[in-house]
Amino acid sequence: MTENLKSKAITQGIQRSPNRAMLRAVGFGDNDFTKPIVGVANGYSTITPCNMGLNELALKAEASIKKAGGMPQMFGTITISDGISMGTEGMKYSLVSRDVIADSIETACTGQSMDGVIAIGGCDKNMPGAMIAIARMNIPGIFVYGGTIKPGHHNGKDLTVVSSFEAVGQYSAGKIDETELTAIEKNACNGSGSCGGMFTANTMSSAFEAMGMSLPYSSTMAAEDAEKVESTEKSADVLVEAIRQQILPSQILTRKAFENAISVIMAVGGSTNAVLHLLAIANTIGVELTLDDFENIRQKVPVICDLKPSGRYVTVDLHNAGGIPQVMKMLLVNGLLHGDALTITGKTVAEVLAEIPENPPTNQDIIRPWNNPLYKEGHLAILKGNLASEGAVAKISGVKNPKITGPARVFESEEECLAAILDGKIQAGDVVIVRYEGPVGGPGMREMLAPTSAIIGAGLGDKVGLITDGRFSGGTYGLVVGHVAPEAAVGGNIALVKEGDSITIDAHEKLLQINISEVELAQRRSQWQPPQPRYRRGVLGKYAKLVSSSSLGAVTDLNLFN
Repeated sequence: MTENLKSKAITQGIQRSPNRAMLRAVGFGDNDFTKPIVGVANGYSTITPCNMGLNELALKAEASIKKAGGMPQMFGTITISDGISMGTEGMKYSLVSRDVIADSIETACTGQSMDGVIAIGGCDKNMPGAMIAIARMNIPGIFVYGGTIKPGHHNGKDLTVVSSFEAVGQYSAGKIDETELTAIEKNACNGSGSCGGMFTANTMSSAFEAMGMSLPYSSTMAAEDAEKVESTEKSADVLVEAIRQQILPSQILTRKAFENAISVIMAVGGSTNAVLHLLAIANTIGVELTLDDFENIRQKVPVICDLKPSGRYVTVDLHNAGGIPQVMKMLLVNGLLHGDALTITGKTVAEVLAEIPENPPTNQDIIRPWNNPLYKEGHLAILKGNLASEGAVAKISGVKNPKITGPARVFESEEECLAAILDGKIQAGDVVIVRYEGPVGGPGMREMLAPTSAIIGAGLGDKVGLITDGRFSGGTYGLVVGHVAPEAAVGGNIALVKEGDSITIDAHEKLLQINISEVELAQRRSQWQPPQPRYRRGVLGKYAKLVSSSSLGAVTDLNLFN
């Protein structure tokens, strides 16, 4: 233990005080009071397959911390399964849970005077929630991803949870029968681990590895493979050494680290949710990051990985092809990664990648050669215009022409929109508007996986646009635009759209526009009234009162006293 930590322990009353009696009760002996206290934030639950394997990892981390000379203190935190709550009122709690998780980890670690924390999570919001907490506390921390699920199989095809959602759309369009629908449902998820494509969980794990807050290769390991346990044990060892060396999150989570994460997200074809979460983490650690930064990097970084949802392969395939280190090395040698950024290991990114080959293996086509990318530019475009003056996020992978002008089909909720799609009321050329689903209006920015999957299942993915102030699942693809800001509930222009208005989505021109005059917009605005809050108490009521715009990461602690 360093002198700095010894002084801290004395100040906090650990060396000599009645507090020691409580610590003895949980396993401290005479020689343990000078050791660093290390939190083990355990996201284990049986709510979702993403998290049901985490307890084994937490126990392994606990044992490794003890062996490395630390004193672990394990505590739990919550999760919400996006896949289970998708399309229901419960989905409103998903993004909210990110902040609940952050608050709970901060509360436990700071309240118990912990010297560092290893956070172990699986489902989407465990990950940014944990990183926000680590950034807030600025104590040495490391994130351990619980691992990806292995693909399901049916009729010679790899399946993910999104396959089940798309099958509903295919069934409603008469393309498959109920027997096939049930077969896909039964085979889509066949074990533990997070959703298997480059959806939000695998996107965020990849981002954290790129930022240096997780160990190399750990972001793409399968939950059920032995190497995941080994990586967890090594992560615990690395954390204890980081505590001794006082390697702090503020030294790692720099502007360069965020730019590295964005580059990797673009290269692998990651989730739109990464934009929201990286903005939130940057806000917490005090790094200036805006939507424009994502657009600037997008224009430089090609998509080089052929991964679901819009591509062919799942994350375990990426792992077997070289994983995130291979992707990072290709970015590094092409001048699109900061090699001097620090990692939790104490090494720089360039040092970590030193032995990685510059080119991907030739016996695979998951990671494409640099001179033959899937797309020449990144897939997450930032659009602005009179429908989104602060910005919106478009995911354009898998779309032949990311441009459409068509009549607005306006819905005040996700449920209304899904019913219309399943009833065949949405036609090619329509631009669907789903509003009052933003951070304040929802509240909670529900993901629109059910409507977008139904559109894909009906064969309309390239023919229908969808715009919302809510979010999209990492499993979404098609001509979709989310995170529209300002949102409808606070008077954004998306609230003023009428059925049949001409709407333009143009990713080439980075434009999101309602094609009416400013005079007409002003007249409509004069007649608009803000809606009454949908919730006045409880966690959703508090969230709606505190949450910021999605363009700022939908954080709940932004300038609270201003």
